[in-house]
Amino acid sequence: MNAITETAARLVEQGESPAEPARDPVNQAMINNWVEAIGDANPVYTDPDAAAASVHGGPVAPPAMVQVWTMRGLHGSRGPEDPLGVMVSVLDEAGFTSVVATNSEQTYHRYLRHGEHVSATTRLESVVGPKRTALGEGWFVTTRTNWYVGDELVADMLFRVLKFRPPGAGPVRDVGSAGVLRPVISADTAFFWEGTRLGELRIQRWGDVLRHPPGPMPPDGDLSARPDWIVASGKGTVYSYVVHHHPAVPGKTLPFVVALVELEEGVRVLGELVDVLPDEVHIGLAVEAVFLRVDDELTLPAWTVAP
Repeated sequence: MNAITETAARLVEQGESPAEPARDPVNQAMINNWVEAIGDANPVYTDPDAAAASVHGGPVAPPAMVQVWTMRGLHGSRGPEDPLGVMVSVLDEAGFTSVVATNSEQTYHRYLRHGEHVSATTRLESVVGPKRTALGEGWFVTTRTNWYVGDELVADMLFRVLKFRPPGAGPVRDVGSAGVLRPVISADTAFFWEGTRLGELRIQRWGDVLRHPPGPMPPDGDLSARPDWIVASGKGTVYSYVVHHHPAVPGKTLPFVVALVELEEGVRVLGELVDVLPDEVHIGLAVEAVFLRVDDELTLPAWTVAP
């Protein structure tokens, strides 16, 4: 605990980190992508004539995309003086390896205009803990990011995350089953988890239609219908996959593969692909189901390469 509190005190005293400039100035191309993704049809962001006739007198950027301008990109990394990065590393080393965002409050001081170059600083506001939460014991880390154009503050954000240790997980990464995030089991999904405990991959069926994940309502909207299930063969092919490199996951050795598998029956099921190196995985790889027993209450479906 001393390392956590001492690092937090040092970072709070340090104040704002050095300003990090955005890679690109405010530009129309990025604005177009953002408003299309968000579904924001305000013409002052995309129509020069509408923007010129508005109170802005010309094109402006959506205030809510301020964070976009200073994102580091796919291969970017936090600088050595970034307080959130430093604090996260210290908490990871202490075993608080899981993270969930709990609060974000943004304030916009003015609209940004095309061609302006934004920079951002971050300072650590506080680190509070250890606290008992439903997710596990953890620390609340609060930072404030300021965005500037030159010396002018144009926006700021209060951001809070919980860095927590899942119940039963210790400071050592290799904790086996103790670090598993348990699924929420409802009346609609209980049959599936009962099946995995028995080594069966059960798929929900509504008449002739198979569906996964299971749902409470029939696909055709017939409220009188009731589902049952079939036991799938467990054979399929990799439809898509990701290789998880970071952050650390309690009980897992990095990197590991999570695959979306298309079963012979036609539905797709997600699970870890075990006993295979990431560079050996490819779309279309033949796999079959295996079952990973966590404890008496939970067994997880997973995949292995088919013989």
